[in-house]
Amino acid sequence: MQTMGSKRTLNIWVVTILSLSFLLIGLFLHLSVGSTIMNIHTIFNAIFQIDQSRETTIIQTLRLPRTILTVMVGAALAVAGALMQAITRNALASPEIFGVNAGASLAVASATLLFATLSPSMTVYAAFIGALLGGLTVYVFASGRKMTHVKLALAGTAIHLFFSSITQAIVILNERATDVLYWLVGSLNGKDWTHVQVASPWIIIGLAIAFLLSRSFSILSLGESMASSLGERVQLIRLIGGLLVIMLAGSSVAVVGPISFIGLIVPHITRKLVGPDYSRVIPISALLGATLLLYADILSHFIVYPYESPVGIVTALIGASFFLYLVRKERLIKQ
Repeated sequence: MQTMGSKRTLNIWVVTILSLSFLLIGLFLHLSVGSTIMNIHTIFNAIFQIDQSRETTIIQTLRLPRTILTVMVGAALAVAGALMQAITRNALASPEIFGVNAGASLAVASATLLFATLSPSMTVYAAFIGALLGGLTVYVFASGRKMTHVKLALAGTAIHLFFSSITQAIVILNERATDVLYWLVGSLNGKDWTHVQVASPWIIIGLAIAFLLSRSFSILSLGESMASSLGERVQLIRLIGGLLVIMLAGSSVAVVGPISFIGLIVPHITRKLVGPDYSRVIPISALLGATLLLYADILSHFIVYPYESPVGIVTALIGASFFLYLVRKERLIKQ
């Protein structure tokens, strides 16, 4: 037993070190790629403001805030997915599949097109309201006589499609729809320090609370009766978890649009690597989510180079295949 425990601890350390290494490499690559490729010397000078060249201005005003936002959003979506899978005990749970992203998208698209002077902070509040609406709608439709994992997944998919259809109709019927259409795919293009300032308080607070309550979510994932017998206040933890999902997913959607599948893929990979304990799942999910979105955004630069594709297209291509794999694994749905 002691040997097995030591082996698991070593495995966790290896996963953590590799995740941090890939994240650091991804940060450098993300800052270096764009319409022009920049070397490490130029990036170093720009970060520490050693010179005031054109390259320094580009990195400081365009690439650095985009990189920071990518890391935050990737971590937020991954942790939001992990929390949803813990509080619902559903392997297919994620912000996009349970209607949270679609509700936030509908609210933001409606508010943006109705109010031309909508501020970035008000966009976040609109996303929160939409995320809450989406999550509650799925819960109401799935909680009939008996709530099951399959009913939750089916209700979430139906509400996601319904809200997405309304959002697309609103956009198509409005003449100021071009920017919103691009945003709906999920894009990090054109993000600056304003977007970082708007999203960072909500994401940082949400991640911090999730880390602090990781033990409670770990116990909750064992089942309601087990959690109650261990002294956990199940309904309170579920409420807090739901609010954290709304904070993390809502703020992310508000600034970059509904980026799909990060919240579905990353928690599964994390549990395979470090086990089911959420004191490990949550921080490693944050690392892997940030890393995955970084590399997806890097790839988006080269699909139609020198033009840029929305990162949501890349994550959808990766995530759709993974989702189909999970659907075929019936035992995951029944867990």
